[in-house]
Amino acid sequence: MFDYSLAHWLAFLSAAVLLNLSPGPDIAFILGHTMNSGKRAGFSALSGVWSGAALHVLMAALGLSAVLAASAVAFSTVKWIGAVYLVWLGIQALRASGGNGLVKAAGENMRAAKIYRQGILVSLLNPKVAIFFLAFLPQFVVEGAGPAWAQLMLHGGLIIVVAAFIEPPLVLIGGHLADALRNNQRIGLWLDRGLGALFVALGIRLALSSR
Repeated sequence: MFDYSLAHWLAFLSAAVLLNLSPGPDIAFILGHTMNSGKRAGFSALSGVWSGAALHVLMAALGLSAVLAASAVAFSTVKWIGAVYLVWLGIQALRASGGNGLVKAAGENMRAAKIYRQGILVSLLNPKVAIFFLAFLPQFVVEGAGPAWAQLMLHGGLIIVVAAFIEPPLVLIGGHLADALRNNQRIGLWLDRGLGALFVALGIRLALSSR
């Protein structure tokens, strides 16, 4: 069970590191919230994105991602919902007055929960992530090493484990910078504007993307 060669693990871990270093909506969402509201918000965003990624892995293992990849209607539906959601988040940030931005809420706990839910949706509503997992993970399924679904779950879970070594330091660095700038209303306003413009651009790029 799960008997893999050293070459297998080197190839997989190298690909997983490169995957987690690649810029995209997930990283932008995490760093955007970190710079906007500090480390707590950044880790809430990170947890949400990881939860969304775990659901993508589960869907790939169960074969649900294959439906999304095969159906043009399903792909387009998820794509447009994701694009609209990103643009909506961007407009919220563009309209913010600085300092609170996307995470304005009644209290810190509610704020963290809201960001967490947003992170799950940002990850789930990107159909290209689902298709990527469907194309990427099966390449590391080895005949005789166990059930295919178990191997897919193992490797998908390890991608999130690799992310746990890469993304938290980014949140800590961004959080320290955010703490230093927190009391400057003008800088907070421009952070909101930059975050908003980034999300709108990501939403438009998603809308224009194809399989």
